[in-house]
Amino acid sequence: MFRFKQFTIRQDNCAMKVGTDGCLLGAWANLPKEGSILDIGCGSGLLSIMAAQRSNAKITGIEIDSGAAKQAFENVSESPWSNRIEIINCDIIDYNGEDIFDAIISNPPFFQNSLKCPDKARTAARHDDSLSCNELMQCAKRLLVPGGTLSIVIPRDLLNTWCDEALFKGLSPRRITDVRTLPHKQAKRSLVEFVKGVHSIPETSEMTLEEKPGIYSIEAKRLLRDFYLKIE
Repeated sequence: MFRFKQFTIRQDNCAMKVGTDGCLLGAWANLPKEGSILDIGCGSGLLSIMAAQRSNAKITGIEIDSGAAKQAFENVSESPWSNRIEIINCDIIDYNGEDIFDAIISNPPFFQNSLKCPDKARTAARHDDSLSCNELMQCAKRLLVPGGTLSIVIPRDLLNTWCDEALFKGLSPRRITDVRTLPHKQAKRSLVEFVKGVHSIPETSEMTLEEKPGIYSIEAKRLLRDFYLKIE
């Protein structure tokens, strides 16, 4: 169980647990104040609930794993925003809802070459066999309104590959923030916002998560203070 300031995430039936990547993405993404948001691969429902806290939009979470989808529904039901969040258990490739969305958020599977875990649910959550870069960009192209955004978190060393695939599908990177854990470390993650049908030169920045081990940086505190209990 992971407690936030305004909600709690139960995750015993979810292959992938609450992590820094998802929390950073949920706090960093530009989200519409109204309209609709799609959370692809919603897992425990974390990003869907964070999005609901930050906006008045209607949120749809899609999750392929039945156990995780059930837990996401339970977490959403116990949150203050249950009336604006819908959880659907299906493969996003097969999703045929009539809605198109103002924004998409996703913490996608991206482990391409690492050894696979015997746990099939964890493998699906971690490896891009279950949702490749190409497939995610195709879904974004199909499900976003013109000018809509896709916000993701990926390994820094895959950034060029994902940006190239996005451009091929008609999505342009508009904002990129590279994240390093400590000041002397290389950035290992990138937060990326793509926009559909609008060519843009990306605004780039860097952030450091911790000033030193266990001490959040000022920028991390600013980003996460509305969510983390330990940040005032």
